[in-house]
Amino acid sequence: MNFQEYPVESLMFITNRPEIVFTHGKGSWLYDNNEKRYLDFIQGWAVNSLGHCNDGMIEAMDKQARTLINPSPAFYNAPMAQLAGLLSANSCFDKVFFANSGAEANEGAIKLARKWGKKFKGGAYEIITFDHSFHGRTLATMSASGKPGWDTIYAPQVPGFPKAELNDIATVEKLITDKTVGVMLEPIQGEGGVIPATREFMQALRALTKKHNLLMIVDEVQSGCGRAGTLFAYELSDVEPDIMTLGKGIGGGVPLAALLSTKEVACFEPGDQGGTYNGNPLMTAAGFSVISQLTAPGFLEGVRERGEYLKAQLLQLSEERGFNGERGEGLLRALLLNNDNGPKIVEMARDMGPDGLLLNAARPNLLRFMPALNVTKDEIDQMMSMLRSVLDAL
Repeated sequence: MNFQEYPVESLMFITNRPEIVFTHGKGSWLYDNNEKRYLDFIQGWAVNSLGHCNDGMIEAMDKQARTLINPSPAFYNAPMAQLAGLLSANSCFDKVFFANSGAEANEGAIKLARKWGKKFKGGAYEIITFDHSFHGRTLATMSASGKPGWDTIYAPQVPGFPKAELNDIATVEKLITDKTVGVMLEPIQGEGGVIPATREFMQALRALTKKHNLLMIVDEVQSGCGRAGTLFAYELSDVEPDIMTLGKGIGGGVPLAALLSTKEVACFEPGDQGGTYNGNPLMTAAGFSVISQLTAPGFLEGVRERGEYLKAQLLQLSEERGFNGERGEGLLRALLLNNDNGPKIVEMARDMGPDGLLLNAARPNLLRFMPALNVTKDEIDQMMSMLRSVLDAL
């Protein structure tokens, strides 16, 4: 096989891609069209929570595909109800709406908050969000995001998203007006460079939102579903939000997302929200397998243990090389470099041989690590050895 055998020129250009085609994967490893293998510490940007081609997911989807794929979201189906029940039983939320992507779930959260503001808060519609946040690529979720430059790409923006600074409660308080309906944040800003909201900030924010009768909305598209070492990252701060969104890891690699809320906030009326594929049994069967595995006895304890192990290895490397430390929670972590070589390291790691290493530089001065939640300590050791080789070569 070679790269020229694939008609990639038919694909619309949206990003620079290397001249490789991935053909199969298992666990923490991906294989390309030349049979080179890659240790994958990106996992589809924290999507493949159980690695590539998880046996439990395959079994669940195979069984469901032979039974029922999509009866229409206008009807109940068994996997949809089972997954909703599992999520509500393991969270502080009562109601679940399924979607296909994190951006779609966040779009739904914005709609739900505005609907609640219209019904119960005098038409309030503004949602305070944060600088360097990332909530998706729809027009509304791009407007809600605090990613530099996104205010001009598809201008004009959707109004109603004033920006505060993460971990600075005073910047939130000064933005509150009679138009404010809620505050939306990532408990860990992933695309912003793996920046956790502190426990103190999360608790102060919950107190502030309750004081002003505002909704607290957590975007856990990247930080949820076991990634932070707890099933949901809000649990780290001992708070109970009003709305939560999930994506990425909930589907373990298939298109699945969820919008959750308390029963008091779930105020959609018929016709307000929907979607052709939302809650279809094939995807929710996969999601039920994922969440069942994550909530199995001992699994999350293992994530926390491996997260601490990865943290220790990154800190040791940082000390060796004079870097600026590391940060994160669970198995969502960043190594803080002392230069802007992140993209170069990513490229060199991918192209090294005989095996490649897949890493991500969310910002030029750091590397982000998002391995499968069932990654082994041996694979972490192997990743660290490969990273050291790249740094030596650099």
